[in-house]
Amino acid sequence: METPLTPLDFLLRARRLFPDRVGVIDGDLRLTYRAYAERCDQLAGALVADLGVVPGDRVAWLGGNTHELLEAYYGVLLAGAILVPLNIRLSSPELRTMLDDCGARVLIRHPDQTDPLTAGPDGDGGHGPDTGLRQVVLGPRYEALLAARPAGAFVAPEVDERSVAEIFYTSGSTGAPKGAMLTHRGLYLHAVHSALTNGIGGDDVVLHTIALFHVNGWGTPHYLTALGGVHVMLPRFAPADVLALIEAEGVTRLFLVPAMATALLQHDAFERFDLSSLRQISVGGAPTPAPLLAEIEARFRCTAICGYGMTESSPTLTRSLDKPGEEPSLARRATTGLPILGVDVRVLGPADEEVPWDAATPGEVCVRSNHVMAGYWNDPGATAETLRGGWLRTGDVATVDPDGYLTIVDRTKDLIISGGENVSGVEIEKALAEHPAVLEAAVVGTADDRWGEVPRAFVVLRPGAPATADELREHVRSRLAHFKAPRDVVLVVELPRTGTGKVAKPILRAWSGPVGESGHVVAITAGDIEG
Repeated sequence: METPLTPLDFLLRARRLFPDRVGVIDGDLRLTYRAYAERCDQLAGALVADLGVVPGDRVAWLGGNTHELLEAYYGVLLAGAILVPLNIRLSSPELRTMLDDCGARVLIRHPDQTDPLTAGPDGDGGHGPDTGLRQVVLGPRYEALLAARPAGAFVAPEVDERSVAEIFYTSGSTGAPKGAMLTHRGLYLHAVHSALTNGIGGDDVVLHTIALFHVNGWGTPHYLTALGGVHVMLPRFAPADVLALIEAEGVTRLFLVPAMATALLQHDAFERFDLSSLRQISVGGAPTPAPLLAEIEARFRCTAICGYGMTESSPTLTRSLDKPGEEPSLARRATTGLPILGVDVRVLGPADEEVPWDAATPGEVCVRSNHVMAGYWNDPGATAETLRGGWLRTGDVATVDPDGYLTIVDRTKDLIISGGENVSGVEIEKALAEHPAVLEAAVVGTADDRWGEVPRAFVVLRPGAPATADELREHVRSRLAHFKAPRDVVLVVELPRTGTGKVAKPILRAWSGPVGESGHVVAITAGDIEG
C-alpha cells in the first residue's frame, strides 16, 4: 500500500525503534525519543484543542535553538498545520510583515523575544491589536498547555504529501523577504538524500549551531531524528559554549557559517578543549576561502567540507565531498561541491545552455529537484520568475571544473561591472583571504564616474597582524587582473551580518564614510557602517 511521504514518519520511526535512547539534549534537560515524541503529540493536541488550530493554519515560532522549537518541527505538522519559524534578529515591523503575509493563527515565542505586535513588554496568551493572532510565551503557560493533553500518540489528520509543511522566509538580502513553501514530500526526500550523501548515521551527535529558523538548520531535525542520532541544542551561538559542548557531549558533526568557524578558531581557550569526537565540519552560507578550510582541518583535526543551498531548495544542493576512489583534495573540498543525491544542478548561460566545464566560464546556478519549493506564499509573480522554464533560478553565479565541481563566484546582483568587465567580489575576497594578516574580507561595488563601478573592500585583520591598504591592494594585483584590485580598502572591527550570519552587503554598499587619501585604511566598526 502506498503511503504519503512526510517527515512525520521520522518521528514515528524514532519512537518505535529508539524509545529509550536520549535523543535531545538542551542544557540539563535530556529527553529520550519516547519523551520527545510525547511532547510533540501534546503540542499537537494543545494547538488543536486549546488554540483552535485547524489543518492548513500557520503556526509561527519566534525563538532560538531550544528543545521546544525542535518539538515544533513535528508537533505543528501533527496538528495538520504549517510551521513558520521566524528570524529572531529581525525588527518588530519586519516580523509583523511576515506574520501578516502568512496569516499566522498562532505565534509561540521565547520569553526573551519581544512581542512583535506591540514591541512592548512580554505578555502571555494575548491577542495582537486588530488581529486574531493568538500568542503563547514559552514557560509556565506553555508547559501547562502540554501537560493538559494526554501522553498517548496524537492522531494526525491525513497528509497530502504535496501540501505545504513549512514556510521559511528568505533572508531579504536581495529584496523583500518571501515565504518559500516547502512540502511534506520535498522535506522527506531532502532528508533521505542529505543523509545518504553525507553518510549520516544513528551514532552521530549534532550540535545545532545553525539557527533552526534558517531552513531547518541544514535539515538536521529531520534526518537525525529518523536515524536515532542525538540533537544537542544551542539557543545562541557563543564560541566558548560550542567548544565546551563538543567536549561534554561527544559531538561528531558541526554545521557552521564561515564567521562561526573563524570565531571558534580565534577563541583564546580553543586548545584547552578535547575536540577529538569531531568527524566532520561542514561550512556553508557563504563562500569559504581555502586557507580557512585548511585551518579548520589542521586545528580541529577532522575533515572539513563546504556546502551550498538556499531557502527555496529545502535547502541543501551541494557538498564538496571527494569522489570515490580519488585522493583526498583540499582544493576540491574548498569548492562549492557536487550536487547531492536527488538534485540536478546545471550552470546555465544566457540562452539556458550549459556552460563548459572549464573552471572559467560563469553562468547562473539552476536546479531541478523534488526538494525545490512549491512556490512563494501569496506571490505567484515571483514564483513564476524564480521557477521559470522548470528550473529554480538561484541568482548565484558559478563556474564548473572538469570534474564537475561547482564554485560560486558571486550573486548575479552582486557582480561588479567595471569598465564593461564583470568583476566577481567573491574572487577578490578569496584573494584577500590568502594574505596572512586578513581574517575576513567583503567586497562590493561602489560608483565611479569613469568606470561605472569599482571594487571596494572591507577587511577585518587578524589580531596583532597589521597591513596597509597599499599592501593589500598589491597582494590582490599579484594574483588577479589589475582592474580587479579594490580601489578602496576599509579596515573594520567586524562585518555587519544578517540574522543567518551572512555578510550584509547592502549595508556595505550604502556606506559612504571616508576611506582616506589614496584609499588608506580607516578603522571603523560595524555600528559606524550601519549608522
